[in-house]
Amino acid sequence: MDCALKCVALLVLLGCAFSKISASLVKDDYEHCKNTVNKWASSSPDLEVKEEKHRLRDLLFFLHVPRTGGRTYFHCFLRKLYSSSLECPRSYDKLRFDPSKHNCRLLVTHDDYSMMSRLPMEKTSVVTILRNPIDRVFSTYEFSIEVAARFLVHPNLTSVARMAGRLRSKQGGVSTLDIWPWKYLVPWMREDLFARRDARELQGLYSRSNDSYNMEDTVMPLHEYINDPIARDIIHNGATFQIAGLTNNSYIAEAHEVRRCVLKHQTLGEYVLEVAKKRLDNMLYVGLTEDHRESATMFANVVGAQKRARLQNITRFVDLVSIILAALQNSSTDQNASKISAAQIINAKNEHMTVGRLMEAYETCISSLRRTQKQRRTASLKRISPANFSKEARLDVPEVVLQQIKSLNILDMELYRYAQSSFSKQHKQMMRQLKLQEKDIKFDDPYSAASRNFLLFTISIILLLLFIGLFVKRRRTLKLKL
Repeated sequence: MDCALKCVALLVLLGCAFSKISASLVKDDYEHCKNTVNKWASSSPDLEVKEEKHRLRDLLFFLHVPRTGGRTYFHCFLRKLYSSSLECPRSYDKLRFDPSKHNCRLLVTHDDYSMMSRLPMEKTSVVTILRNPIDRVFSTYEFSIEVAARFLVHPNLTSVARMAGRLRSKQGGVSTLDIWPWKYLVPWMREDLFARRDARELQGLYSRSNDSYNMEDTVMPLHEYINDPIARDIIHNGATFQIAGLTNNSYIAEAHEVRRCVLKHQTLGEYVLEVAKKRLDNMLYVGLTEDHRESATMFANVVGAQKRARLQNITRFVDLVSIILAALQNSSTDQNASKISAAQIINAKNEHMTVGRLMEAYETCISSLRRTQKQRRTASLKRISPANFSKEARLDVPEVVLQQIKSLNILDMELYRYAQSSFSKQHKQMMRQLKLQEKDIKFDDPYSAASRNFLLFTISIILLLLFIGLFVKRRRTLKLKL
């Protein structure tokens, strides 16, 4: 009996010692993490609010947060404003991206804010779009399954691997599976879909559930998906981590450790949130998926109008240079000069587009793009029938799951509220300026200084050309007299 009591007492003492050691380790890890995160936040560049932050700079970096409608902006706005020759090569493929390309003016990518470390910061404007975090989680879940379902035409994963290898060797391009975060999420869902299909065929079981988000015989249920370590690492608070530059695709060396610390000690997330908010403050434009029409109008007036103004300046410059070249044609043996300038004028005028025309083109483009996306989505979802994701089907998801999504995305929820407030202020300011323009009332133009500098530069060049032309002509006249 005494021996048994001694053993129990020993176990209690060991338990107490283990608890104290564990508590000490946790405390030490917390202090380490706090110092690590604080050091990263304090040393993060670009936290001071920029002067003229709403001026379009030489390079436009569209930080595309997944499932926010960024693809629509890229195809229906940016490709109307920037020719393909101005796009940075392989924007979505970090491994092959080259920002040093001559005349690279547009970068559209899912890469996070750490990409700025490879870009000329003072010459780069950043734009992004945010979405209600709950809807973004739904959309991410649906899209990863939709893309994965396309592979169900194959009998097994071995067949998928063989086909992927052949296509890659032939095309040599970039597919969805090369792009973050889908290069992680789609293979994960693809393996899961094949495993569930094999189990159904083996056991002869078919889902009788009416809840598309909880058909475990067909697809991974939403509640299981959001609690998986992969989702916790990549999806939850994804917008905050992406804007802070801390995804698992980051260029920052300490990103992995900072993210680990924040995921383990949630109170440290405040540091990351503050950095993300300051980054939003410095962006040229921040849109909201839910306020689609207002966001599109603001984008056209903030980005589109400035791009249009630049094209107009280029057109004026080319026109003036063409006049000078034509005037000097008699004193020059290069007959191609005026032809070249004429071609430049035609090209510049073809790129000219008013804000109104840009919005009209945008509306036409999104209608066509949405039809194409709907057809592709319908074809994919047929392969996992009876699961059918839709806004109506989301209404059947239990409130407990929705609350869990909220709790897993606390940082994103707060960042979204902050973006809503900033968007509201900027939208009101834009509407006031538009009303003033309609009434022909002059107001301070934040871009006028840049325009004046450009015109002064143009006039200087023209005067220089005139001087050279007159000098050359006078020399020839003197030679003829001699």
